[in-house]
Amino acid sequence: MVEHKRVSKKGRKERKATTCSMEDEIWKDFPEDLFEAVIARVPIATFFRFRSVCRKWNSLVSCESFKQQCAQVKHAKPWFYAINKESILMGTMYDPSLNKWHHPRVPNEWVMYPVASAGGLVCLHEYNHIRFHVCNPLTRSCKELPARSAGKPVRSNAAVGMTARNGGYTILWVGNEGDYQVFDSANNSWIHPGSMPQSVKLPLALKFSTTRAVSVEGTLYFMRSDPDGLLSYEVDTGMWRQYVVPNPHMGLSCQALAESGGRIMLVGLLTEGAASCVCIWELQMMTLLWKEVDRMPNVWSSKLYGKKNVRMSCLGNKTLLMLSLRVNHMSRLFTYDLSTREWLKLPGCVVPTTRTRKTQWIALGTAFHPCLTAIP
Repeated sequence: MVEHKRVSKKGRKERKATTCSMEDEIWKDFPEDLFEAVIARVPIATFFRFRSVCRKWNSLVSCESFKQQCAQVKHAKPWFYAINKESILMGTMYDPSLNKWHHPRVPNEWVMYPVASAGGLVCLHEYNHIRFHVCNPLTRSCKELPARSAGKPVRSNAAVGMTARNGGYTILWVGNEGDYQVFDSANNSWIHPGSMPQSVKLPLALKFSTTRAVSVEGTLYFMRSDPDGLLSYEVDTGMWRQYVVPNPHMGLSCQALAESGGRIMLVGLLTEGAASCVCIWELQMMTLLWKEVDRMPNVWSSKLYGKKNVRMSCLGNKTLLMLSLRVNHMSRLFTYDLSTREWLKLPGCVVPTTRTRKTQWIALGTAFHPCLTAIP
């Protein structure tokens, strides 16, 4: 017969206390640098759960040694920060590694349009392009930039580009009439270098909703119209160049520039008769012509057949794209990886605070590389 021994509550408490004491003895000598190295490599969403454990863990983002650990970690895919069409008060983020939407509380100063990103930071501005903010969507740190020097308030005919530079960032604002200003984070000021060279035909026919810059090795590229083509600005030299590049198809709309591994790409909505399809092109630098390299799979593009008023927004322009398709009152979201040519249908963005819980139309946004230690 097996004799069962009854353990008193006091005995269980004593054993538990002994175990906790042993764990404390083990962990108190755990190397701090090794601990920071481990935390720096956990998924971003997991890190934010860790921050709520204690004050010490919450303060890691401001620790210099932890910043050095984070600098060694490269996240394979960017995140997306976006606003929905119904209200710019609703900010939202998408994490492709978890295929999940996040809906953090948005500070009041973020009630602006996300237009560009670099080095883990996102550039936001008002509709009139006067007030700019730069923020880190992960840590919710934010900085208001000095007011851009005046001129007439600009609404839709302007473009904004941003690139990382010398441990900081540079923002380029371009007006439709060829006026432009440059913000350097090192000097915390805007400068007005002058006018574009006479070889650049004006006006540029820029469009706020579709003209997004791509950054390739310190050069920003914009799309322009009449003539169709590209405009480039070298940040270090301040040199402008114009490239005449004809559109790849007469039925192209909602087009946007993108970049992958130094290659300049084009994504757009192609309509031929009753058929609509998202297509991808690559710029051939020798001929300055677009070459089609991919199309949305038929299983998805066939659902657009015969539909009228199909609209597309492209969020992000570096390696991973988010494509927001609007068909009548229905929204569909996809990502496209320019390096692997992989298409993925995304779950709808449903804001948990709304009563109807309807899927939101993601209208405007940008991709950013998640960086816990990026400071505006």
